[in-house]
Amino acid sequence: MAADEATTAEQKRRAAQEKPLAALYDTALLDLDGVVYRGADAVPNAVPALLSAAGAGMRLAYVTNNASRTPQAVASHLRELGLPADADDVVTAAQAVARIIAEQVPEGARVLAIGGEGLRQALLEHRLTLVNSAEDNPAAVVQGYRPDTMWKDLAEAAYAIQRGAPWFAANTDRTMPTARGIAPGNGALVGAVAAATGTWPTVAGKPEPALHRETMIRTKAQRPLIVGDRLDTDIEGANRAGVDSLLVLTGVTRLQDLKDAPKEHQPTYLAQDLRGLLDPSRLMQWRDA
Repeated sequence: MAADEATTAEQKRRAAQEKPLAALYDTALLDLDGVVYRGADAVPNAVPALLSAAGAGMRLAYVTNNASRTPQAVASHLRELGLPADADDVVTAAQAVARIIAEQVPEGARVLAIGGEGLRQALLEHRLTLVNSAEDNPAAVVQGYRPDTMWKDLAEAAYAIQRGAPWFAANTDRTMPTARGIAPGNGALVGAVAAATGTWPTVAGKPEPALHRETMIRTKAQRPLIVGDRLDTDIEGANRAGVDSLLVLTGVTRLQDLKDAPKEHQPTYLAQDLRGLLDPSRLMQWRDA
């Protein structure tokens, strides 16, 4: 770490020892899976911590690489957990990838879409036409997570890509945390198509800049803090965007993963869970000052 970077990091750590992060930053850009909930259930301590942070004046925005659900469905889930939220508080990789595609193909163009209702709704909002087969001569192919994706879906994507259709992915997360454990994510399905085609898609989700760009436009945050559980998506994405980050250990990443993590995977702050937003004593040290 360069001397000026080390000084800046130390200054931030000292400030966080004196004031909670909820007072230092105006908006929390929160990942969902592994941070706020796992499957249908809230992560322990997450809901009370977020309610307290909001009560202290911090805006809560929910930013997810999961493209399977609509913002309305995500907001409904959050309300069921006890968090006040509406669709405008949720930004998904489906929205980000739909914008990228709409910028590259004509209005009404056919798109072969593999994904859940969240992806389909986002594409329709940009007036694109959804198709299911390479025989429909799609202008683009896009993949998002859907738990019932089948071999034939991946095969149709591969056929269309081999015929020259540009390929997009909402995200390439290899895994995703669920209530039962760690399961394959959209990246695993993208990898299957990549193996068949020898190509790789344009990606909208974290750590690529498109999703955070979409979020910053929507929230108008002045002092944002990105909060996540993954080094290779949330934290790398924050570092690419030049935004401070809080890593919580309630999802995929474990403390030992930080020991040999490269610079681009190093968070600004570390906490066991979201209570780190409120109590400076809960912030953990994992590197030399």
